[in-house]
Amino acid sequence: MPTMLNSYIVIFVPVILAILYSIYLIYWLMKQAEGNAAMIEISKAIREGSMAYLNRQYKTVAAVSVVLALIIGFTLGWATAVAFIVGGIASALTGYIGMNVAVRANSRTAAAAKQGLAPALLVAFRAGSVTGLLVTTIGLLAVAGFYYISGYNISTLIGLSFGASLISIFARLGGGIFTKAADVGTDLVGKVEENIPEDDPRNPGVIADQVGDNVGDCAGMAADLFETYAVTLTAGILLGSIASGVTGSVELPLFLGGVSIVACILGTFFVRLGKNKSIMGALYKGLFASLVFSAIGFYFVFQAVFGNDMVDLYLASLIGLAVTGLMVFVTDYYTSTKYRPVKQISRASKSGHGTNIIIGLSVGMEATLVPALIIVAGILGSFALAGIFGVAIASVAMLSVAGIIVSIDSFGPITDNAGGIAEMTKQPHKIRKITDALDAVGNTTKAVTKGYAIASAGLAALVLFSSYASQVKDAVFSLAEPTVLAGLFLGVAMVYFFAALTLRSVGRTATIVVQEIRRQFREIKGIMNGTAKPEYGKAVDIVTKAAIKEMIIPALIPVVGVLLVGFILGANALGGLLMGVIVGGLFMAISMTTGGGAWDNAKKYIEDDHFGGKGSEAHKAAVTGDTVGDPYKDTTGPAINPLIKVVNIIALLIVKFIH
Repeated sequence: MPTMLNSYIVIFVPVILAILYSIYLIYWLMKQAEGNAAMIEISKAIREGSMAYLNRQYKTVAAVSVVLALIIGFTLGWATAVAFIVGGIASALTGYIGMNVAVRANSRTAAAAKQGLAPALLVAFRAGSVTGLLVTTIGLLAVAGFYYISGYNISTLIGLSFGASLISIFARLGGGIFTKAADVGTDLVGKVEENIPEDDPRNPGVIADQVGDNVGDCAGMAADLFETYAVTLTAGILLGSIASGVTGSVELPLFLGGVSIVACILGTFFVRLGKNKSIMGALYKGLFASLVFSAIGFYFVFQAVFGNDMVDLYLASLIGLAVTGLMVFVTDYYTSTKYRPVKQISRASKSGHGTNIIIGLSVGMEATLVPALIIVAGILGSFALAGIFGVAIASVAMLSVAGIIVSIDSFGPITDNAGGIAEMTKQPHKIRKITDALDAVGNTTKAVTKGYAIASAGLAALVLFSSYASQVKDAVFSLAEPTVLAGLFLGVAMVYFFAALTLRSVGRTATIVVQEIRRQFREIKGIMNGTAKPEYGKAVDIVTKAAIKEMIIPALIPVVGVLLVGFILGANALGGLLMGVIVGGLFMAISMTTGGGAWDNAKKYIEDDHFGGKGSEAHKAAVTGDTVGDPYKDTTGPAINPLIKVVNIIALLIVKFIH
């Protein structure tokens, strides 16, 4: 049985190792060549735009957080309010540091491409690893640190989770609106109207597009998975205190988190190109090495805590790791250019814009079936082994490898920016070929990690819902109960209304971007022949202001919705709402993110000289499909992920007032 001293070692020594390794990675990265003066100039513009947006966003979120913290302090206690602030700061810090590193790696990745594919891959992945390790390291440090400092006060961890969730939903919404509005506006005017390449320096929106990749896919994903990680640890601790009387079960999620940090560090050393030069294969080596090392480490943790009674819970943890691997494989199948779904959308583009949209929608809908089967099997298998605590352990195990998952995800925006810099600075074809190959894989990795994030959110939300149900006296969550059915309908309606508002926000912001880019092409003579320089900063500033304005109302929907249903219709109706949001949100999020990723890569498949290549009618139809899919995969779909958990966290906070 671990003593308290051993507990500290298992949890905090890996945290220290990860921090030291991250510092080394940053030091190594900063020693790499940045490229020529033109590459440095563009990289600096992307960095300044990204940081300007993030600073504005955090100021807005801080104002909302202060108000909520005061409300929480007066109603739930100041310890919970402090935990709320700690969770928010930790989540924001993760995205802030991770994006700072990512925006300094883009030109370095492009410069490393001069030496070949392997050096460029190494720079991009190591930079992404800093963000990945920060997610789990700061997450574990925040949850474990607050748990011990507060005197094992588990209830305050719900406040910490709420703080992380609030930052996550703002980061996902604001970053998603920014990146897709900039992307859509830039593509529609540049590619379709002016017939210039995606990252052509003549396009006034090109820097805004590059900034969007960082604030949406890097900072947004970091905050998203940080929140999921913290929420899952908290849910595991809550159920550990209820479901098992064995000493050590409460801290078990923290032990698993510590072991898996070491596993993810070891996994990063396995990311190497093989003889077949497969970039995705190199990244998968790191992922599966991390899964194996985690499985080995988990065995010793369960053996130390439970002795001979460890088998069922250990098998539940292996189910969580298996769900991770399967979700990655399935999402890769539906979004990679190598397989049927993407090729099917590309082929449909030959018939026009309409058929591209129809097949793209069908792929997104189809892509929900197998993930649902995987998640159901994971839930039923882990529950059969150890009840709801087994499901919690499977969720914790699944989130335990978030370090390597986010590393692979952050690789995406870094390579996207690197490709853009290579394009804008007119690098030789040999370099462009390498950056394009990295960028194409980056699109798939971003889609894969979104699938993982959504599946993990579903499991975490189920555990949170169980915690809520256990605290409702005389709970009746039956469809024969009218209030439960009413709540169920309202939960699904919340998901759809939330999705509608976020898509509309992207559309409105993109319209503003389109108007600005058209204005510059019209009024600044000489842009097209290269004798005049676009006003990149104006496009960045316009989309920044619009994105921050547009993110407020959708982000408040889960807060207001839960409070209204809980206090007006009661605890049973709120339980129904939670079920509706979990089920409706899970399916919509998977459909949108996977379908959007497939649309994106269908366009890239055509650009690789299939079905007529760039400029063909099929390509124009694919650009339309990609434009529709962009807000699906990078705004609305990912933002539903924190929505699912926010409603459950708020329900846990108010349950004692409504039952």
